[in-house]
Amino acid sequence: MEKINVGGQAVIEGVMMRAPRSVAIAVRRPDGEIVVRRELVVPLSERYPVVKLPVVRGAVALFSSLIIGIKALNFSANEAMTEEEKEGEKDKGKGELSSWAMAGTMTVAFGFGICLFFLFPLYLTKLMTPFIGSNNIIFNLVDGVIRVIVFLVYIWGISRMSDIQRVFQYHGAEHKSIFAFEAGEELSVENVRRYSRLHPRCGTSFLLIVMLVSIAVFSLIPKLWPFFFKAGSRVVLLPLIAGISYEFLKWSAKNDGHPLVRMIISPGLALQRLTTREPDDQQLEVAIRSMNEALEVNAGYADDRLVV
Repeated sequence: MEKINVGGQAVIEGVMMRAPRSVAIAVRRPDGEIVVRRELVVPLSERYPVVKLPVVRGAVALFSSLIIGIKALNFSANEAMTEEEKEGEKDKGKGELSSWAMAGTMTVAFGFGICLFFLFPLYLTKLMTPFIGSNNIIFNLVDGVIRVIVFLVYIWGISRMSDIQRVFQYHGAEHKSIFAFEAGEELSVENVRRYSRLHPRCGTSFLLIVMLVSIAVFSLIPKLWPFFFKAGSRVVLLPLIAGISYEFLKWSAKNDGHPLVRMIISPGLALQRLTTREPDDQQLEVAIRSMNEALEVNAGYADDRLVV
């Protein structure tokens, strides 16, 4: 089979897998049935060559992943409900999100992330100025340390929730399936089960890299800038930070056999011990189904069959 990059995301009672030209979401319903949604995806790089440029591709990947991820979560939340729960949601006028509702959800989620992980640490650091002084390097180091601490506390906090722990089990199933695929193994539960739940290209590792890269990037902001200018720069510079982080993640994944690289990526892998759990066989079945469906649609595109 042709070597292609496959990524994924855990969703509610399921897994979303993404191949270069396809997305598949597999969710186990309360009655035990696995339901699948498959989509053909035409990469933006085929329409806009500028998207292939280093750094630019990382920023685009971040925002496209957000869109696909929220759609996948919406689908999984709907399918994971019992029929009684679905009827109750219909009576309330709720269902799958419209395009406008999806855009609103993304805006709220993105805004929450910006406020919690970028603006809140900046504000705390500003309050600490009388104690840490006005040195630009020290200011941004303290800001960065607070940002990382907030991120780690947030991850630790949600990892204690029982519902999230099930999502983290599917996260582990996603990683194991990707590892097995990358090793050229037949995608069976027995084969997939043997692989690690910690993957160097995980989104958790990416977010930690974003936190660390932001320290270096924000240190370039002049210390004399007013607080609101500094706050605005956190938003404006985020695509650049995401792009740099993406390039580092791709490089480290290709060179993860080198001792120095393994040492550099070890914090991200350690953090995945919080964001993944060992999956059971039924969860592995869902991840494998999602992988196979995504690969089938992707192969159909290559064969000009476009079976979706």
